[in-house]
Amino acid sequence: MGTFWGYMEQGGPVMWPLLAFSILGLAFAIERFFALRKAQINVNEFLAKIRKALMVNRSLRDAVKICEQYRGPVASIMKAGLLKFGQPKEDVEKTIENAALYEMGRLERGLNVLATTANVAPLLGFLGTVTGMINSFDALAKQGLSNPGAVAAGISEALITTATGLIIAIPIQLAYNYFMTKINKFVRDIETATNMLIETFSEMDRGGITPDRSEPAAPAKS
Repeated sequence: MGTFWGYMEQGGPVMWPLLAFSILGLAFAIERFFALRKAQINVNEFLAKIRKALMVNRSLRDAVKICEQYRGPVASIMKAGLLKFGQPKEDVEKTIENAALYEMGRLERGLNVLATTANVAPLLGFLGTVTGMINSFDALAKQGLSNPGAVAAGISEALITTATGLIIAIPIQLAYNYFMTKINKFVRDIETATNMLIETFSEMDRGGITPDRSEPAAPAKS
């Protein structure tokens, strides 16, 4: 801990906002990692179950229950679409679109903090570089070359803040890119699920299939 606080002191006042951004960025990166991991599902398996419930079992209630058994945006959006079965296609698509916008907002929550951290941390580091060099030249102007330690202190401040800003920004930028890749995959899964549901509804309409909306009958007691 002594080395850490030593660097904090040598880096000057700019180190404190850098520390705040590092804590904030790390907290949001950890939260997004677990949130996106929790939202992952086997989409192919999920869609197969939904299609079977609608086309084979002819049970809208079973399809909705399958959605409730899964977590994540795909299941939530599918449930919203299923509950609109029987209504005009435009209404179903509008409901799915609204549900998708809501789920995308949840997926992208906190990413603006990561993006801001990745952009601002290097700038704060460069600010520390400028203030450090100003201190060095100020010490040089006042004391000349008689006290090289005073000049070196400003140079040390400049280098430490620059390095700290880059050390914070690089992993946060990598985390941001990783999360955006995961979110793009969710978008593709949502599009696949939406197209499947609309196509299934169309097939059911053409085939005159009307799914049962009621709860399954309770087994008789012996």
